[in-house]
This record gives sequence, C-alpha cells and structure tokens, in this order.
Amino acid sequence: MDSQNLKQRRVAEDPNTTTSTAATMNKNNYPSKRDMRMKMAKRGLRSLAVAVSLPVALHLITIYLGSTDSYRTTSKPFWFPPLWGFRLTCLASSFLMGLSAWLVWAEGGFHKNPVAFPVYLSQLVLSLAWDPIVFGAGAPWVGLVVCMGMFGALVGCSKVFQDVNPTACDLMKPCLAWVAFLAVVNLKLVYL
Repeated sequence: MDSQNLKQRRVAEDPNTTTSTAATMNKNNYPSKRDMRMKMAKRGLRSLAVAVSLPVALHLITIYLGSTDSYRTTSKPFWFPPLWGFRLTCLASSFLMGLSAWLVWAEGGFHKNPVAFPVYLSQLVLSLAWDPIVFGAGAPWVGLVVCMGMFGALVGCSKVFQDVNPTACDLMKPCLAWVAFLAVVNLKLVYL
C-alpha cells in the first residue's frame, strides 16, 4: 500500500457553530477525553444531588407531617435544644449521611460489599421514624429503642464505609455524636 498518496480527511466547519466537529472528535471519530470527562462529571453531579436531596426531602416530609404538641407542653431542662434546633440538626445529619453514602457508592462500595446498602437503608428508616415517634406520638420509650437502633446502624455504617472510603466514615462522626446526644435527650424525656 502506498502511504505516500494518502491524504488526511478534513472536516468542514459549520459557520453557525462556535466549535468545530473536529475539535470534539479525535482522529478515530470518538469523543475526546475532555468530552468524556464532562459527561461523567454531569452524571456524578446528578447522582450526588439525588443521593443528598432524597434523604433530606424525606426528613422534611416527616417534619411537615409530624406533630409537636408533646414536646412543647413538657417542662424541659435548660440544655434541651429548641424544636427547630432538633429538626435542623436532623436535616444536617441526613445531608451528611447522604453525602457519605454517595462517596461509598461512587467508589463501588455498595456492589463490593452487599451489607453496606441494607445497613445504610436501616439507618435512614430509623432516623425517619424517630421524629414522628417521639414528637408526634409522644412515645419516648419507643423513641429510645429506635435511637439505640439508629446508633447501632450508624456504627455498622461507619465500619462498612471505612473499608471503602475513609472520608465517608469521617463525615459520619458528627452524625454519631448527634445520635448519642439524641439518646441522652430521649432518656431524659422518658423520665419527665
């Protein structure tokens, strides 16, 4: 084959577009690495938005549907946070848990370790159930059991997440501290 006579095919630019087709395709007519990275980044941002907003939205729904009469009418010690403080911190905790779960998912941790997702899901369900049980139904004993289960699920999550992504485990430490504080508040509510 005579390679001396071969010529490179040029792609004509469209005067109506700002970039040429040749700039986005390499010589084998595949998308460039930059385009592939941009597509992956967009998918990553979408999955991050879903992973963070879904638990926060579920917490907002349980807050909206819940009642607060039992908490407002009881006499509380001075170190009890106001109700908005409880709920704001629960939302921040669900945000951090969603972010750490996304970090584990991005590393493929839910596929590598099949225990990771059920443990995370149990933590999410228990944290969603705690507010309506304690503030809505006024059942602090049941809320204390749920709080202990939530603490156990968080410890399980942190052990599973530590193996996949240490940053995800570090993001869970404020959540563990918050649930420990919730257990103390819940125990005090039992004796009020």
